[in-house]
Amino acid sequence: MSRADPPSVRIVTELRRRIAAGELRPGARVPSTRQVAKEWGVALATAARALDALGREGLTRAIPRVGTVVAPAGPAAPSPRRRPSVEADASLTRERIVRAAMGIADAQGIAALSMRTVATRLGVPTMSLYRHVPGKEELVLLMADAAMAEAGFPREPPPGWRARLELMMRLQWALYRRHPWLPRVISLSRPQLIPGGMAHAEWALGAVDGLGLDMNTMLHVYVTAVGFVRGTAIELEAENEAEAETGLTSEEWIESQDAAMARIIQEGHFPMLARVSAERNLVFNLGTLFEFGMQRLLDGLAVLLEPPASRQVLDSGTRTHSRMGKSRKGG
Repeated sequence: MSRADPPSVRIVTELRRRIAAGELRPGARVPSTRQVAKEWGVALATAARALDALGREGLTRAIPRVGTVVAPAGPAAPSPRRRPSVEADASLTRERIVRAAMGIADAQGIAALSMRTVATRLGVPTMSLYRHVPGKEELVLLMADAAMAEAGFPREPPPGWRARLELMMRLQWALYRRHPWLPRVISLSRPQLIPGGMAHAEWALGAVDGLGLDMNTMLHVYVTAVGFVRGTAIELEAENEAEAETGLTSEEWIESQDAAMARIIQEGHFPMLARVSAERNLVFNLGTLFEFGMQRLLDGLAVLLEPPASRQVLDSGTRTHSRMGKSRKGG
């Protein structure tokens, strides 16, 4: 290896040495795309290309929501310097490209995605991708469409608007957990015209149809529901990246801040937070935040969609009293 070698080659050579020397053991996390980019002073795409090359050698494997880890010892894969095969290029399809791209984004984040990294994973020339996909922007749109289509709504919806909306929100939460990059791709103010996403809108609008709402209100109900799920899920990718870089789960990271938190609390400026800090039965994470927020959102929509029975009784009683008063006046 020399300074004349491309940065990606130098990165691969060094990480290969660390694996061979046992500095990185099987199952251990390999530096994340962001860590590699920072350590070697390269672009995220270069870092992703280096990590992908190690994977094609069989030295590492990408695990969704975990990151890239050292693979168990075994036969080495073909050298990353091999020329892309004609057969691989000939069998290329749009679906294969999309699935490869989703695999990269699932394991390494959307920042690691480029047409070149997808081509590297597929073992084909980068330019061959453009015969199937116009560019990265269109590729990301196809990825979002494919991901949203995984929801699989049942043919027979559950009874009631609440059960139907809750089902949609849970399906979306599951999609976002499976594909942490997806919340950043989906737009609420400029919704993409993708069939996979439009199916969610159709389901939600159908859930509140026939309840006396105008179409504008129905649309706001749908966007409010999906906006909550997306807003909570947007933290998933950042959390995965932080865990990959620090090796700490969110709970472990919070515990590591206990001493610093205690020093701030002792100053006496935050009595409510002091009580929170002293509570030993707290359970707080993105999952609990989603569950709590979803139920409260549905409770709020119930005020709009289900007038309280007490209000109906009161209205009925008022009307009865009014009729009785008129009757007495008439008598």
